[in-house]
Amino acid sequence: MQFHKEMASVRDQLLARGFKVFVPGELDDIHKNESYMDTDEERITVKIEYDFIREHFRKIEQADAILILNYEKKGIPGYIGGNTFLEMGYAFGLGKKVYLLYGVPDMDYKTEMFAIQPVVIDGDLSRIPLA
Repeated sequence: MQFHKEMASVRDQLLARGFKVFVPGELDDIHKNESYMDTDEERITVKIEYDFIREHFRKIEQADAILILNYEKKGIPGYIGGNTFLEMGYAFGLGKKVYLLYGVPDMDYKTEMFAIQPVVIDGDLSRIPLA
């Protein structure tokens, strides 16, 4: 959720194009409080208390596709963290289309990410077709 401002902007752009968009429930909380979930302990507590992982999975079940906003992080272009990788795998298992904002990052689990066969849109939201 480090890129919550970008996520809100992408959500708004997709809504303007006519998409129905599901975002993490905590997005609005982060906008209200920039220091929201600063430490690992806070993030773990909140994820368990609000069942965020299952919440995200329920949203994936409702969606036709998912879009991964994989910006550079930790010096890795196109970074995809643990939660996001879980969501990609879940979407793939459900037969959902997976879009990446940027290319597959050079990370330990890149072979699995390539095997999911995501569609890389190179930062261009217009490359996602409206169903």
